[in-house]
Amino acid sequence: MSARALDVEKIQDTTGNLYESIVIMAKRSRQIAAREKMELDEKLRYFEGFEEEDEFSFNEEQERISKEYEAKSHPVVRGVGEFLDNKVAYRYPDNQ
Repeated sequence: MSARALDVEKIQDTTGNLYESIVIMAKRSRQIAAREKMELDEKLRYFEGFEEEDEFSFNEEQERISKEYEAKSHPVVRGVGEFLDNKVAYRYPDNQ
């Protein structure tokens, strides 16, 4: 993951508050990471409990699935990108 500069003014303009924007981006990034972890765990769970007779082909398939997820950009990069592209919906909790 490479570091890149972000326009703080653009981030702040979206919500009017820089810190609120950062919290929104962080929460979206965590959502993306959690969803992908569940998907990966679900795909790899298929391989649990198989006998060792065909272990080589199963290892290749597990490796292919893992590399597919490793090739994706980091959830933080995608979360920030979605926020900057105005693709993230957010709301404030009701004050009761």
